[in-house]
Amino acid sequence: MMKRLAIISMAITFASFQAAVVMAANPDTGPGCGLGKLAWSDYKNQKNIAPQVMMATTNGTFGSTTFGISSGTSGCTNDGQIMSEHKVNAFASLNFESLAQDMAQGHGENLTSLATLMGVPTEHQPEFFALTQDRYVTLMQAGETSPVAMIKALNDAMAGHPVLAKVSMAK
Repeated sequence: MMKRLAIISMAITFASFQAAVVMAANPDTGPGCGLGKLAWSDYKNQKNIAPQVMMATTNGTFGSTTFGISSGTSGCTNDGQIMSEHKVNAFASLNFESLAQDMAQGHGENLTSLATLMGVPTEHQPEFFALTQDRYVTLMQAGETSPVAMIKALNDAMAGHPVLAKVSMAK
């Protein structure tokens, strides 16, 4: 009986030690980063439900987590890398209003950057600019749903263009 109690006691001690090591290696005290994490950082027992809900609600309400992660602010960190298939969508989301203005004019810094991200070679960018200007209304109507919908509509328009279809297929 005493031997059994000693073994159980050692097992509990070992398990507790392992849990302490895991908790020390993972100092996360709630839902990630962002304005909510900063606003509620002084709240005790951050792993409790109430403070986590308040952090998540603040982040969701103000959309600060996405901005914080992409910009490396609000207690968020990043390595500056975005998965390649999402670069265009992320760029369009962050620069949507400026892109709309550039598309309407058929030129501009943001439109040039978008063309580059979409893999449009420099020699074909004038065709790309003309396409976005010609199809501006259609592209922006799709953009009312989301910038991602606008990019999909732009890819569809490129697929039907004699020169830009090759760029669209190369992806």
